[in-house]
Amino acid sequence: MAKHLEVILRRKVEDLGDVGDVVSVRPGYARNYLLPQGLAYAATEQNRRRLEQERAAALLAEERDLSNARVLAERLEGASITFSMLAGEEGKLYGSVGPRDIAAQLSEQGFDVHGRHVVMKEPIKALGVYSVPIRLYPEVEASIKVWVVKREEE
Repeated sequence: MAKHLEVILRRKVEDLGDVGDVVSVRPGYARNYLLPQGLAYAATEQNRRRLEQERAAALLAEERDLSNARVLAERLEGASITFSMLAGEEGKLYGSVGPRDIAAQLSEQGFDVHGRHVVMKEPIKALGVYSVPIRLYPEVEASIKVWVVKREEE
């Protein structure tokens, strides 16, 4: 009968468990895969305390990030940005306005927003006023107005 070794998972491992779970595995699996990959600790009392400290620090960081996202969402709500673009006769743009463009303009206005926060199925390709959601956190979202106006050729 093979002896088993108890380990504490640092990350979710498919078909084994979630973060913080104490699981019993074969020594070779622990020694050759879980421990070297940084997926688990040996289940000692010291490592249990270490994992609790890491978990508490992660919770604090997440609460801080969520709080910052809520404050930014309040500031962003109802904000408005304008793009002056060259366009054809029927209002079709020569080019488009995408998430990076919107994030860059918001950053110029002092908002800490990245392209990945801007929720768009496809870039804006016509003149008009658009309501664009900015998702700062899974449950924190703000809506901004994006004006795309025709730039007169000189």
